Amino acid sequence: MTRTYDLIVRGGEVVNHAGRGMADIGVIGGKVAYVGDLGQASAGEVIDAKGLTVLPGLIDTQVHFREPGLEWKEDLESGSRGAVLGGVTAVFEMPNTEPTTTDPEALADKLARAKGRMHCDHAFYVGGTHDNARFLGELERLPGCCGVKVFMGASTGTLLVADDEGVEAVLRSVNRRATFHSEDEYRLAERRPLARTGDWTSHEEVRDAQSAILSTQRLVRLARKVGKRIHVLHVTTADEIEFLSHNKDVASVEVTPQHLTLTAPEAYERLKGYAQMNPPIRNAHHQAGLWRGVAMGVADVLGSDHAPHTAEEKARPYPASPSGMPGVQTLAPVMLTHVAEGRLTLERFVDLTSHGANRLFGIAGKGRLAEGYDADITIVDLKARRTITHDWMATRAGWTPFDGFEAKGWPVATIIRGRAVMRDDEIVAEGTGTPVRFQETLGA
Repeated sequence: MTRTYDLIVRGGEVVNHAGRGMADIGVIGGKVAYVGDLGQASAGEVIDAKGLTVLPGLIDTQVHFREPGLEWKEDLESGSRGAVLGGVTAVFEMPNTEPTTTDPEALADKLARAKGRMHCDHAFYVGGTHDNARFLGELERLPGCCGVKVFMGASTGTLLVADDEGVEAVLRSVNRRATFHSEDEYRLAERRPLARTGDWTSHEEVRDAQSAILSTQRLVRLARKVGKRIHVLHVTTADEIEFLSHNKDVASVEVTPQHLTLTAPEAYERLKGYAQMNPPIRNAHHQAGLWRGVAMGVADVLGSDHAPHTAEEKARPYPASPSGMPGVQTLAPVMLTHVAEGRLTLERFVDLTSHGANRLFGIAGKGRLAEGYDADITIVDLKARRTITHDWMATRAGWTPFDGFEAKGWPVATIIRGRAVMRDDEIVAEGTGTPVRFQETLGA
C-alpha cells in the first residue's frame, strides 16, 4: 500500500548526514517520514526542487531581536521575517533587551510576545548576572530557554560579569552549556582612551586581539576548574582559534559570516559605522586564522550575531556610534558564496548551520534532515546570482553591511515543521513559529 504524505519535496539534491545525493523527502505530521525515491507516492502538497539543493533547516544560535524595549531597531516579528527570508528555520535570541531577560517573568514575556508573531521557531537565552547566578540552574530549565548567556565585556545594565568570581559563580550554578561574549572588560576599560573621534579604524585598537584571548584563556581555566561546558561566541582572533583547538573537550566555538568576510581596515574605511561590532572586524591575519578554524573543525557553529541599530544611530561619529549589525537574513547567501568560491564545502556549511547546533545545545528533533526529525528544510539555488541590497532587508534598521555583495547561491524556500513559510522571497505563512525544545529539559 502506497503511503500518502502531507508534503513531498521532490527531485532535489539532498545534503544531510548521508552526504549528497538526489532524493525526495516525504513529510507526515510535520516530521520527516522518508528520504529516498518517492516517485510513485502522492501528497497533499508537492514542492518541485528539481535543479535545487535541499538542506536541513538553518539554525541561527545568536540573534538580537531587540524586543522588548528597543523596538525602533527591531522586533520579534521583523527579525523573524528576515530569518525566514534568509532560509533560517529557528533562532536563539539574546537577553540584552530592556528589561533584560534575567528572570522567569521576562522569559515568559518574550515567549508570549513571540506567539503568533514570530515566523520561525525560537528559543531565548537567560542572561547571567551577579544577582541571579544562584538561580541559573533553575532558570536554564524553563521551557523556551536555550541556555545562559554571559557578557564578560561591556553590555546592557547588569548583564556585565567581568570578574572571575562572578563567572565562576555562574558556571557552578549551571548544568547546560553556558554561552559567553568573551572580551576582557578590564583591558577594554584601559584602552577606551585610544578611540579616535570619527575614526572607526580605531575600534580594532580599542578592542584589540589581546582583549579577546586574555578573556578566553580566563574563561577556559574557570570552566576546567568547575567542570562545566562553555560556548565561546563570535571568536575573532587567530590566537583564540589556536588556543581553543587544544580545549575542545570543554569549549565550543562560534564564528560569524561578518568576521569571515569583512576585513580591517578596508571595512571601516568603506562602511564606517556599519562595520562596527563587538568583538570587532579584524585584519586579514586573524580572518585567515578563523578560516583555518573552519577547515580544521575547531569552529562548531555559524551564528549571525544579528544586532541591528538604525542608520541614524550608526551615523554618529565613532565612538558614539553603537556596535552591532544585521545578519540573520544574509547568513545563507554570504556563506553560500564562500561555498561557491571554494572556501568551505556545502557539507561543512550544513554542519555549521544545523548539525552543530543540534550537537552543542541538544536540540530535540531539529538540526538533522532525517526520519523522525522535524521537517525543517531550507531549499537553496546554488546557481542563483543575486545582489544583496538594503532594499531586500526585512530588519527595521533597513540596512546591511553587505549592500552590493554579489551572492552566489540564494535561499528559495523555508519549510518549518512541514509547512512552507517562505517561497521565492515571499512570506506565505505568518506567525507560525513555536518554541524550540531541548533534550536536557524535556521533563521541565
